[in-house]
Amino acid sequence: MKIIIAGAGEVGFHLAKLLSFESQNITLIDPNRDSLAHADANLDIRVVRGDATSIAVLEDSLVSETDLLIAVTSSETTNITVCVLAKQLGAKRTIARISNTEFIDRKEEVGFAKFGIDELISPEALATEEIVLLLNQSAFNESYEFEDGALTMIGLNLSRTSEFVGKSVKEVAKMYPDLKFVPIAIQRYGTQYTIIPRGGTQFKKGDQVYFTTVKKGDEQIIKLSGKSKQEIKNVMILGGSKIGYKTAKVLCKNRFNVKLIESSKDKAFEIADDIPSCLVINGDGRNVELLLEESLDEMDAFIAVTGNSETNIMSCLVAKSKGVKKAIALVENMDYFQLSHSIGIDTLINKKLLAANNIFRYVRRGEVVAMTKLNNMNAELLEFKVSANSKVCNKKIKDLNFPVSAIIGGVVRNGKGIIALGDFEIKAGDSVVACCLPQAIGKVEKLFI
Repeated sequence: MKIIIAGAGEVGFHLAKLLSFESQNITLIDPNRDSLAHADANLDIRVVRGDATSIAVLEDSLVSETDLLIAVTSSETTNITVCVLAKQLGAKRTIARISNTEFIDRKEEVGFAKFGIDELISPEALATEEIVLLLNQSAFNESYEFEDGALTMIGLNLSRTSEFVGKSVKEVAKMYPDLKFVPIAIQRYGTQYTIIPRGGTQFKKGDQVYFTTVKKGDEQIIKLSGKSKQEIKNVMILGGSKIGYKTAKVLCKNRFNVKLIESSKDKAFEIADDIPSCLVINGDGRNVELLLEESLDEMDAFIAVTGNSETNIMSCLVAKSKGVKKAIALVENMDYFQLSHSIGIDTLINKKLLAANNIFRYVRRGEVVAMTKLNNMNAELLEFKVSANSKVCNKKIKDLNFPVSAIIGGVVRNGKGIIALGDFEIKAGDSVVACCLPQAIGKVEKLFI
């Protein structure tokens, strides 16, 4: 696939890096010589120096032959302009990064597709959605919804008290005949290996396990995992960034008690005026005394979303030391993901990874309607729409030539999530969620073409 990425900033570079690993034909456009030099030296891609809103630069990048153009510069206006121009010059599909989420909320009404913009993404909005979902699924450290929650992916660490520990997948299934969940990936404690579980796979203490579950299935998992469903009501947010502001607004709307700490006086007053139900404190969130004065120890959740990853991590560690149930930190450095569980922070989120996950589904073959990469694991979770011509259509799961390094996590039929086992027959119109290791992705894609 030929892909043009406009913008060699953090999101653009990360996307180019991930896509180049898959041997995609990538062209990266940016006016900054240093950013391009770094990309050119480290990635197997073509770089073009120039303004992506220039027709000549787009033509030099062979935009007329492009399957996908992704505009992820820091300027929303630039991204929209680039997509409109690229579509008129022959690009098959375009994606624009935007910061004004009002565009996403009203994209059908405005009709961005008519202008030549096929998809809008906002890393800040995606991060906000992730945080809110994690607070609603407070017993888990990762969560992702398919089809408005008909199926949900959840991740957790198995503690010593978990009923899973020492049992095989088959044995756990026998404990619950009315199975509402299925394990799809396991990472052993202290390793970087991802296991796609089979019937004989045994759960061990310290495993990071991912499940797909239908509605109410999370209650079974909570019971078996030895965890408790914690009610989150009082939330402290460190940082009035776009993510902090959006998260506070959503949580206040959902009747959470929210305190937000912001170091900029002007920004603090703006947020206080805009979200009257949010208590905004103007102060330095790195000051532990300030956090304690503002009743940090009485908070159910602490969310650190300043522009500094280290500040976010350290403040979350302080929060956990004071008994806060849930701590979520925004980080920019992907390497920190490997440390999250070992250092005691519940969840790390990264805008680049969220944006890349959202965009990656357009790169996959077959009709992929949703996709996410499992954090710190070498696996992807893909949702395919089954057409009448798909090789899986009208076949039972046990009769599919499904790779051993992939597993079907569930099916959504007529809006209802189903944990589909071997005798389940897949029909046209179904949405099938599959977890795949990299070597299996191509084989799985072919089944849904």
